[in-house]
Amino acid sequence: MTELETAIAMIIDVFTKYASTEGSKLTLTKGEMKALLETELPEILSCAKGKDDSEQLLKDLDNNGDSEVDFNEFVIFVAAITCLGHERFANVQ
Repeated sequence: MTELETAIAMIIDVFTKYASTEGSKLTLTKGEMKALLETELPEILSCAKGKDDSEQLLKDLDNNGDSEVDFNEFVIFVAAITCLGHERFANVQ
């Protein structure tokens, strides 16, 4: 697989790994999303302003209001984080 194909597969695998621990395997519950953030994005979580930021993030990502994050909502989050990372590194150079 190409690097991009590998990256896409890894995003799918990470979502599936965490979505498979509680409830529906098609969505991330609040607990699953918190575990994902703590394990997969600890640097970003450490920059959060308050302890309730992960809960606010879940609310912000939950476009359809079902109190869970589906794969489409998760991909939007990954894309937003990727864009922020790109901007940060572009400004460093």
